[in-house]
Amino acid sequence: MVNRQREKAFDMASGTPFETITLTTLYAHRNIFEQIFTEAHQLAQQMQEGKTVIYNSMGPDWKTFGQPKRKRPLDSVVLERGVKERITEDLQAFLAARTWYLDRGIPYRRGYLLYGPPGTGKSSFIQALAGHLDFNIAILNVSERGLTDDRLNHLLTKVPPRTIVLLEDADAAFVNRRKPDEDGYAGATVTFSGLLNALDGVASAEERIIFLTTNHVERLDEALVRPGRVDMTVRLGEATEWQIEQLWDRFYAGVDSDGDGRRRFIKRVQELGLVNAISTAALQGLFLFNKGDMDGAISMAERLATSHEHGHVDLQ
Repeated sequence: MVNRQREKAFDMASGTPFETITLTTLYAHRNIFEQIFTEAHQLAQQMQEGKTVIYNSMGPDWKTFGQPKRKRPLDSVVLERGVKERITEDLQAFLAARTWYLDRGIPYRRGYLLYGPPGTGKSSFIQALAGHLDFNIAILNVSERGLTDDRLNHLLTKVPPRTIVLLEDADAAFVNRRKPDEDGYAGATVTFSGLLNALDGVASAEERIIFLTTNHVERLDEALVRPGRVDMTVRLGEATEWQIEQLWDRFYAGVDSDGDGRRRFIKRVQELGLVNAISTAALQGLFLFNKGDMDGAISMAERLATSHEHGHVDLQ
């Protein structure tokens, strides 16, 4: 027998389910439940295999956000030469040193700060890195209204296993040095001291990898960038000539076998003064718009120059 009940109200704060299904069977046939749950578990595992699960905070807990995403290949993100490898090697060395940390009573934590203008690959790289290491991602926006110091601290103590924590807009906390108002808010978000305590407080979890991202590194404080809070700081900037070449090859290697198109494109962006001045996201947008049409991409390069001045790309 299957009995299904729905409540009218759904309590988001407590996470109480609004639908309950009760299965009943004869005692002699109770093994059917084990079969159902085993099969359901296997199906759920198959859905997540080879994929990255994204968690978002909901009240005091982490909840899966949408469907698991297909793993993004690490080579699909083009950072400046050697940067990607440096972070990946550092993180792999950290993961391999677990017992070394625990034997010496050192908190097993690693923190990375990625900063730079929007569209330079901060979030994309973290997603690809998580896929490469077979980790999931728990995303928390520090500027989210209603995110108090206590809730941030609580969430960081119960991060799901094998999960990278991504704290976006870390600079938001540095604006909020003042005490919380009567309603518990300090401006829009957590306070500066609250963030520091959450990163290296007594209650912080045993194993934790945190990535902080910001578009405004000038707002950050030296107190944040010390071992145990942030162990490595990396700037992801506008596209260098090397990055432009790498991106070009990702899109046009099949039709530009002799590299002539790439040379013409590089010459054009140099003339327009776009080297070290345009984001990789804007370049990718241009190449996607001209899929398989490298001459179209070269002729439209000047639109990147106007987009750089106005802050958006108009490809129409």
